[in-house]
Amino acid sequence: MQKKYFFLKLVPSRPDFAQTMSEEERKIMSEHSQYWTELMNKGLALLFGPVLDPGGTFGIGILIVDKEDQAHELAAQDPASKLNRYEINPLLAKVAGH
Repeated sequence: MQKKYFFLKLVPSRPDFAQTMSEEERKIMSEHSQYWTELMNKGLALLFGPVLDPGGTFGIGILIVDKEDQAHELAAQDPASKLNRYEINPLLAKVAGH
């Protein structure tokens, strides 16, 4: 089966989220970073990180999965989904080595 790529945008709960996180929110976002690092180590994520948009920071990630349901499940399991929401879209990608 050919792998499918998905673009995930992590939309913060408020425009200044990155600048005004509480200690609890920072803890959850640290768990989020660890979660995505594990996905990368398992070969399920190609990249992830914050986009430093002057209009408001948001997160992106690229998943490599067998089917769309898997992308939605992985997003739902992310600790950051307790605070923020994901937009998930299929990506027609050509990736070196994949």
